[in-house]
Amino acid sequence: MRKLPCIFTLTLLLLCLTILLFTKTNTSSPLLFYSDVQTSNPITAPSLQTGAVSDGATIVSVTLNWELCTGWGAVDYIPCLDNFKVIRALKTRRHMERGERHCPEQSPRCLPPLPKGYKVPVPWPKSKDMIWYDNVPHPKLVEYKKDQNWVKKSDDYLIFPGGGTQFKEGVNHYTDFIEKTLPVIEWGRHVRVVLDVGCGVASFGGYLLDRNVITMSFAPKDEHEAQIQFALERGIPATLSVIGTQRLTFPDNAYDLIHCARCRVHWDADGGKPLLELNRILRPGGFFIWSATPVYRDDDRDKHVWKSMEALTRSMCWDVVAKTVDSTGIGLVIYRKPISFVRYFKRKENKPPICGPKDRKNSSWYVPLSSCVTLPPRSSWPLPWPNRLTSKPPSLATNPEAEEMFYKDTIHWSALVSDAYVNNAAINWSSVRNVMDMNAGYGGFAAALTDQLLWVMNVIPVHVPDTLSVIFDRGLIGIYHDWCESLNTYPRTYDLLHSSFLFENLTQRCDMIDVVVEMDRILRPGGYLVVQDTMEMINKMRPILHSLHWSTAVHKDQFLFGKKGFWRPGRGSSKS
Repeated sequence: MRKLPCIFTLTLLLLCLTILLFTKTNTSSPLLFYSDVQTSNPITAPSLQTGAVSDGATIVSVTLNWELCTGWGAVDYIPCLDNFKVIRALKTRRHMERGERHCPEQSPRCLPPLPKGYKVPVPWPKSKDMIWYDNVPHPKLVEYKKDQNWVKKSDDYLIFPGGGTQFKEGVNHYTDFIEKTLPVIEWGRHVRVVLDVGCGVASFGGYLLDRNVITMSFAPKDEHEAQIQFALERGIPATLSVIGTQRLTFPDNAYDLIHCARCRVHWDADGGKPLLELNRILRPGGFFIWSATPVYRDDDRDKHVWKSMEALTRSMCWDVVAKTVDSTGIGLVIYRKPISFVRYFKRKENKPPICGPKDRKNSSWYVPLSSCVTLPPRSSWPLPWPNRLTSKPPSLATNPEAEEMFYKDTIHWSALVSDAYVNNAAINWSSVRNVMDMNAGYGGFAAALTDQLLWVMNVIPVHVPDTLSVIFDRGLIGIYHDWCESLNTYPRTYDLLHSSFLFENLTQRCDMIDVVVEMDRILRPGGYLVVQDTMEMINKMRPILHSLHWSTAVHKDQFLFGKKGFWRPGRGSSKS
C-alpha cells in the first residue's frame, strides 16, 4: 500500500509529459506533418471549431462549407480569365481584349474539381519529355500540331519530342544555330533571363534550362488549348498573358533576350504598341529574336510585313545585328536595343515620341500600353551568371543603406532556407519543381534555392515596394500581382507556395479566405505551403486550411507548414 502514492505520482508525471510532447509545436527539431481535422463526412467540409488547435495564441473559430465549381471548364477554372459574362459583353476584341484579365466582382469560393484519373505529376527531369495524359487531358493540340513534333500521345502519356513550327531539327539545333549566328549571346553566361512570346508548349525554354537560362514562357488562354498548362505540368516556367491593350506584368528593362518564333503577334499593330511594349521590358543592349515567315519568304504579304517591321524598328533605334537562314530553310533576324539613350535624341523626328515622366513610372498592373519609347536607364549590364546572383544589382538604389540592406537580405535568406526549410522533414524537396514566392522582396528565397532542381516564380504584390527589377538583375524571373485577385495560371500548377510576412497588410484589403482559396486552386495535390508570419496571422489561416483538409504544423512560433491533399468536396451548386 505504501507504494501506491509513488506509482500514482509517477503515472501522473508520465501522463503530463505525454500531453506536453503532443501539444508542443515550438520546436527546433525537424517537423513531420500532422492533421488537425477529422471528418466522418467525405463530401462536405464540416464546421470547424478549433478549440483543439492551440499554439498559445488566440483560438479562432470558423465555419466553412465548400462546394465544387461546376459548369463547362470547371476543372481548369481561372476566375479572372474565364469571366465569360464580361468577355461576351466586350465592345471590341480587335486587340486581344478577350484574353486580358476580367475579374469577377466577388472572388469565387468554389473549388475546381480534379480531372478524372489525376495522379501525382511525373517528376523532373523526366517530366520535361513526358507527362500524364489524365492530368492535362487535352488532345486537340496533339492533332492540330501532329506534323510539327510539338506533342504526341503515347498510351497514358503525352510525349514532347522537342520540336516546333520553327524547330524542324529540334530545339537544341535551333538554339545552337542562334548562338553560332551571334556568339555574343553566350547562353547561360551573358544571356540568362529570356522571355518567350507565344511559346507553344515551352520546349524552347525547357531546353534552355540545360544551358543555365531561365525563360519566362507566355501565351494567351488559349489559342491552341492548354499549351501553358502543358508547360507547367512539364515543370517549365510559364504564365498566361497576352499583348493586348495593357502592359505585361513585368518591370522596365528586365529581359536579356526576347524570343518570338511564329508567335502570331502583329508587332506593328496600333501604331507599333506591341513592339514598343517589348522595347519597354527589354534590357538596354538586349536582343530580340524574331523567327517568322516575313524574315525569309518573298510573297507580297510577307514583304509588306517586313517593310513595316523595318520602319518600326528603325524608328526605335534598334539595330539588326544578324539576319540568316539555317539548313532547314527557317530564317531569323536578331535585333539589339541601344545601350545609350543618346541615340533617341539624334533621330530626325521624334516618332514614336519619348515617354514623359507619367509614362516612365515603373508600374504595369492594369496600365494601358504606351505609344512612346521608354528611354534606357544609365545602368550597366549585370555581371555574367552566376556572379550576378549575389552581386549588387544595377537597378538597386545608389545609397549605401540600400546596398547594405541587399547583402544582409541575401545572407539572411541563405541561412534561413538552409536551417528552417531545406533541412526540414516537413518538405520532400525531391518532389518540388514549380515554386512560387508570393512576397519575394529582393528574391533572396529564390537565390538561396538555386542549387536545387527547381525554379521560382517571384511575385511582387502591387501594394508593397517595387523590387522586381532587382530580381531580374539577379538572373531570376517574376511578375507583379494583387493577391486580392486570382492569378493568371491554371489550377494545380505549383508544387510549393512560400510567403514571408505577406498577410498583415494584405488582409486589410481583402478577406484571407479568398486568398487561401486561390492558394488551394493553384497548388497541386500533395504540394506544400510555407508561411513565415506572426502567430496571429497563422492562427487565422490555419483553420481555413483545415477546413480544406490540409495538414499543418507550426515551427518556432513563426513558420506554418501546410500540405494539400487530394480531397475535393462533393458536387455542389457553385458555378464558374
